[in-house]
Amino acid sequence: MTSFPRAVSSALAVVGASLLLGALTSWAQGVLPHALASFANSPSGWTVLTALLVAAARPPLALGAVLGVASFVALVLGYTVASELRGLTYDPVLWSVVGIIAGPFVGVAAAAVVGDRTVHSALGAGALAGVLVADGVYGLTVVGSSTSPVYWTMCLVAGVVLVGGTAARMRTPAAAAGVLASAAAATGVLSLGYGVLNAMG
Repeated sequence: MTSFPRAVSSALAVVGASLLLGALTSWAQGVLPHALASFANSPSGWTVLTALLVAAARPPLALGAVLGVASFVALVLGYTVASELRGLTYDPVLWSVVGIIAGPFVGVAAAAVVGDRTVHSALGAGALAGVLVADGVYGLTVVGSSTSPVYWTMCLVAGVVLVGGTAARMRTPAAAAGVLASAAAATGVLSLGYGVLNAMG
């Protein structure tokens, strides 16, 4: 059970760090090498940052869901403010909505990975791996002609390694199967989500 003061301090730390990293993401778009530039302009980039920040707070699952939303939306707002200061116009509405929808899942997954329940950890790792795999596949197949394949390949490889590594260290077949199942489910759902976003665009 997390105390209220600790929950508040975790939330403030996550939001503050997210605002800063979101601002840095806007700046990074102009300085990252072409091979890695997609990190600053991809869902997996903000998902990885959100997952790391939530995991660092080591919250229970319910608080992880809240922190996931707070972090993702704060990343978007930080990016928006930094972009405006650079003279660039950016509408944060779409990706804020995405953050509100996806944030709880990312936050719960990150909290589960650092938690002490094996099955929850397996499911969380699989879900996060699915984000990387889906983004890698999307990048290589949909926007590959206009971006470098390096970052997308790194996402794909990282996702596969995360699934394989987590499944290999699970102590029960059920936990290992959970990693594979959650990774497959996350990949499928996110691939459908990409299709919806493309249709909206």
